[in-house]
Amino acid sequence: MRASILLALATCALVVAPTGAAVASSAAANAAETAPDFKAAVSDPGRDEADITLDESRKPAELLAFMGLESGDSALDIFAGGGYYSEIMGRVVGPEGSVVAVNPPQFTTSDQSREKWAAVSARQPNVTMVPAQLPDYKAAANSLDFAMLHLIYHDFYWESEQYKFEKLDPAVVLSNLYKGMKPGGIVAVIDHAGLPGDTRAVVEKTHRIDPATVRSDFLAAGFVLDGESDMFANPDDDLEKNVFDPAVRGKTSRFVMRFRKPE
Repeated sequence: MRASILLALATCALVVAPTGAAVASSAAANAAETAPDFKAAVSDPGRDEADITLDESRKPAELLAFMGLESGDSALDIFAGGGYYSEIMGRVVGPEGSVVAVNPPQFTTSDQSREKWAAVSARQPNVTMVPAQLPDYKAAANSLDFAMLHLIYHDFYWESEQYKFEKLDPAVVLSNLYKGMKPGGIVAVIDHAGLPGDTRAVVEKTHRIDPATVRSDFLAAGFVLDGESDMFANPDDDLEKNVFDPAVRGKTSRFVMRFRKPE
């Protein structure tokens, strides 16, 4: 049972059964004691300097605490890039947990990518990078406690001949993900907020996505929306601008959604 659920049950027990308060308090205390030290996972001095410079804008400790990643979790980092979150997640889940980072093969062959991932794997042996096209990757059924999609879900609607990124069907990827999640498993989605409209056109122009589209896609796949946060909201962001525009890069308004596979 996930520690967060245990803590909630223990709290409820305190309310409805005072005679069992000692047992409930003990359960709550144990859950709190086993909670990961997110700040320690981020502050480890061995991390790549380029990654560390992103911490202020990405708030990884606060984000992962909100999402509910736990020690011992089996986690998936979808389209993990250079492994920014894969490495931090590997530290959070610890030696009893594991992280699989999936990247399309065409993004893994450069010397820079190989060197970066070799360093991540050396620091975090519980992190494994798997080259696979997103629709092709299928985790074992009911095997994942946690999945991360950081600034990447919009790319489910993107295609690029230059980067050999073919048009895909988001519903297929989400169906595979749903099957791989354990009942109660969490999917963390953080992305650049975009305007309503034709989703593929919006993504092509700005690399943003309307939060309503994401919510609708995940609900259609069977997930439930378990929580939202405005920790990255920026009312001054121009949603018409491409996220790589120097005027907004690193300062975009981003939405945060926590989805859960029903028990």
